[in-house]
Amino acid sequence: MNNENKTNDAIKLSKENTPMPIQNTTAPVISQDSKNMALINWLGCLFFGFIPPLVLFLTQKDDAYVQQQSKEALNWSITFFIGYLCLWIAVMVLGFILGMVFAPLAVIPMIIFILSGFLHPIFCIMGAVKCSSGQDFKVPFNIRLIK
Repeated sequence: MNNENKTNDAIKLSKENTPMPIQNTTAPVISQDSKNMALINWLGCLFFGFIPPLVLFLTQKDDAYVQQQSKEALNWSITFFIGYLCLWIAVMVLGFILGMVFAPLAVIPMIIFILSGFLHPIFCIMGAVKCSSGQDFKVPFNIRLIK
């Protein structure tokens, strides 16, 4: 009988000492309208460059989710433009130098230039897919000029 009390006390202690699961009550609820605007933002960035994210950034000041995604898309457009411009200059210089040494080597920088052009559609589509489900999307190597 004394042994049973010790067992019951141990059970009571283990029930009292177990931590309560933490409930996430601060998760923001993103409306379907916000998801749709963020989706339009990334698809517009895919087809029209920096203009749709800039328009949404300037007009949707009251919606934090759309504001954040338009900043990300605008930063990506600027980053991609700067990177592609620098890569184009490097391809022209390296292509000229390698073309003087051995002509077939001039194709290597051009292949890199063409393959880097696929980054823009890939990241815009990834952003559109994430935003359609209401998740945050951040481009991995984005220059964050607009904060």
